Amino acid sequence: MNGAEILKELESLGSEQTRKTYRRHGVTGPQFGVSYANLEKIAGRIKTNHPLALELWSSGNHDARALAAKIADPEQMDGKIAEAWTKDLNCQAQADCLASVVSRSVLARPKMEKWIGSKKEWTGRAGWSILAHLAMNSNDLPDAFFDAYLDMIGRDIHQRQNYVRQAMNTALIAIGARNPALTRKALAVAKKIGKVSVDHGDTACKTPDAAEYIKKRVARRKSS
Repeated sequence: MNGAEILKELESLGSEQTRKTYRRHGVTGPQFGVSYANLEKIAGRIKTNHPLALELWSSGNHDARALAAKIADPEQMDGKIAEAWTKDLNCQAQADCLASVVSRSVLARPKMEKWIGSKKEWTGRAGWSILAHLAMNSNDLPDAFFDAYLDMIGRDIHQRQNYVRQAMNTALIAIGARNPALTRKALAVAKKIGKVSVDHGDTACKTPDAAEYIKKRVARRKSS
């Protein structure tokens, strides 16, 4: 299937109720309102198709971009594409979609290191989201790799933009659940920063208490 055919299918699956939900969660711009369950089904059918992913992302449609991130090939992501996609971001959901692809590519560390300091909210969020992915999935990284980022969270989190704060908090939880040594360090940072305030708009979403969630993840790890 080509991009036009996929867009037509996405349009047929959209609903106003889902569009309202996405808008409440900060999605702006063109969208059909396709549920993530349906996006997963389409992605499962397509598998990996990088040219199609690029075509869908360039459409500017939110649902198409979410699907693009699911079918993009991390091995074919290059710096030029990644930087171009950051310029297109218009909400936290798209930032997380970009992070999910880049975190599985060779660009993960260099782009994370560059983007976490960005003054652009969505780029900054993508950077911290990549760090969370690395903490959860990259077993080869030494504990020392995360120390500087824990220090940065403890120092800067309350001064960063709204959805960057949220991503930093998520990264703190992910790092803290990694192993006992990092658990102790992350809990110390969580105690230092206290409550992290994030405006979730007209939604029922709440910002997780980092210390509480770290302890819950550690308990699940021990019981598994």
